[in-house]
Amino acid sequence: MNPQPGEVWLADLGLAAKPRPIVIVSRYDPDPPRALVIYVPLTTQNRRSSYEVALPKLRFLDRDSVANVQGIGSIPTVRLERRLGKLPTAVLDAIQRALAFALNMETKA
Repeated sequence: MNPQPGEVWLADLGLAAKPRPIVIVSRYDPDPPRALVIYVPLTTQNRRSSYEVALPKLRFLDRDSVANVQGIGSIPTVRLERRLGKLPTAVLDAIQRALAFALNMETKA
């Protein structure tokens, strides 16, 4: 299994005994040294902050959701349960900009 950036998966995060939707944000690597992916969790609780990216209506999500970049983490790929779909490129770009903001890695012009 080699999840791609921008894919949304259901994953066992060990929270409340139910799988949660996440978006893969780690770069594509056909031969990673570890079976881990970096992810951002999706939530329905929108606090309208710079640490969140609102998602458009997606056929594979049943509720309005946001990507919460403050919840960034890594997870073994064996805990990925099911691929739900893929985000539009523009949404993944917005998540990457929010991550750069959150990690204070914005490029200086």
